[in-house]
Amino acid sequence: MVNLLMTIAFILLTIVLFKLSLIISNKFKIALLNPILISAIIIIIILKVFNIPYSDYNKGGSMIAKALGPIVVVLAIPLYKNRFDLIKNFIPIMGGVIASIITSVVSVTVLCKIFGIDKTIMLSLLSKSITTPMAIESTKLLGGNEAVTVLAVVLTGLIGAAVAPFVIKFGKIKNNIAKGIGIGSASHAVGTTKAVEINEETGAASGLSIGVTGLLTIIAIIIFA
Repeated sequence: MVNLLMTIAFILLTIVLFKLSLIISNKFKIALLNPILISAIIIIIILKVFNIPYSDYNKGGSMIAKALGPIVVVLAIPLYKNRFDLIKNFIPIMGGVIASIITSVVSVTVLCKIFGIDKTIMLSLLSKSITTPMAIESTKLLGGNEAVTVLAVVLTGLIGAAVAPFVIKFGKIKNNIAKGIGIGSASHAVGTTKAVEINEETGAASGLSIGVTGLLTIIAIIIFA
């Protein structure tokens, strides 16, 4: 009974803090004030100040994590609404996604080799640009560290969401499909929240790229791992 109440309490704490972080983010309109980053920092401070073991907090956090997979399905709504534009641009979309996967894998591999980073860490970073449920499964197949993968996925999403508007502005990217594919294939669901803010078509393209990038990445891992 105590464990159940603790689980519910930490779930509610996470939801309340995220809502508060969302209010802060919307008020100041600063890219770095991402609600996920703000709520994560506040939770870390609370756990440290009150000396709460992460394992206790994660009893609630793990329940939220299990909901990530089904929640991603919600992205099917803007996909359906913009299905004709997406089908029409199928080849550019696939080209953009494949280019993103190759760039991600090559950059991680080369940088890890240059800085002498452990192979396990390198394998854990290869899935940084796909959504969390897929990234965890990919890391299991590769034999990496799941905790490192989750951290890398979160940081990639936060950085992608923060810099996407600047890249679009200074790169003078006008096409909504191109914007969405770039954001979704590089910074998965967190980046897609920013894509949705731009407009529905960009959000749909970003949502599509999440699934395609994740699927192609896992297929590549199965074939080459």
